[in-house]
Amino acid sequence: MAKAKAKFDPADGLIVSEVGPWATEKHARVQRYIEIASATRRKYIPPPSWHAGAAYIELFSGPGRSLIKDTTRIIDGSPLAAYKAAQASVPFTEMHLNDANPAKSAAVDARLRVLGGAPICYSDPADVAVDKIVAALNPSGLHFAFLDPYNLEGLSFEIIRKLSKLKVDMLIHVSVQDLQRNLDDYSRPGGVFDTFAPGWKAHVDPKRAIAHFRAALMKYWIDEICKLGTTPAKGIELIVGSKRQRLYWLVFVSGHSLGRRLWEAIRDPMRQTEMDV
Repeated sequence: MAKAKAKFDPADGLIVSEVGPWATEKHARVQRYIEIASATRRKYIPPPSWHAGAAYIELFSGPGRSLIKDTTRIIDGSPLAAYKAAQASVPFTEMHLNDANPAKSAAVDARLRVLGGAPICYSDPADVAVDKIVAALNPSGLHFAFLDPYNLEGLSFEIIRKLSKLKVDMLIHVSVQDLQRNLDDYSRPGGVFDTFAPGWKAHVDPKRAIAHFRAALMKYWIDEICKLGTTPAKGIELIVGSKRQRLYWLVFVSGHSLGRRLWEAIRDPMRQTEMDV
């Protein structure tokens, strides 16, 4: 398959990613959570100097600007959306952003600096970057991580486990389409499910009907997250496309009941709250 040709924003000449129109829903949730959590975040912002800080984390940041597929519309990516939301309420003490593509990492760094930001940017595989980020942050701070991988292959459970060592709220994008399309490949020995949900084979029977298999796998994944001392909120939103096709879930995870209550206050109550796969 030919490699997709890179596209650029004529406004600044930097690379953009391509996204579906539903990306704006994800960004709106990120922005709204940053806004509604600002009063809590303020308690961690120095001074006084012993306050441990509040960082924003992305491991799949993209270049900071995105082109809506099949249009000429260019929008802010999640790092810029998050930065602007925080600046309008309570700024983060740090922004740690990673993209494995060096051009995208450089682009998001440049775009945020134009806005006055000072991001710490990495260009590593996500499972490498997460170690650097966790080591750099104060575990007593209150941090927010948006995990928005392109597919389930990028969402290693180790990433969630390592981030959970911090006091961190996480908003996780889990691709329903990827799960449905690649179920057979991902369930093979050494496949993606072995890193997405380690140990799944001892708890999930892949010989069951497909719907039951998917549901059991996701229940196991949620249960394993709970064992880390952090808890998914009840409101799990299913985002759908223009033809009502199921695209992805947004799963909010926090070790604190306040974080989960804040998420419940902003999620769309009309959306599905169970992982019906």
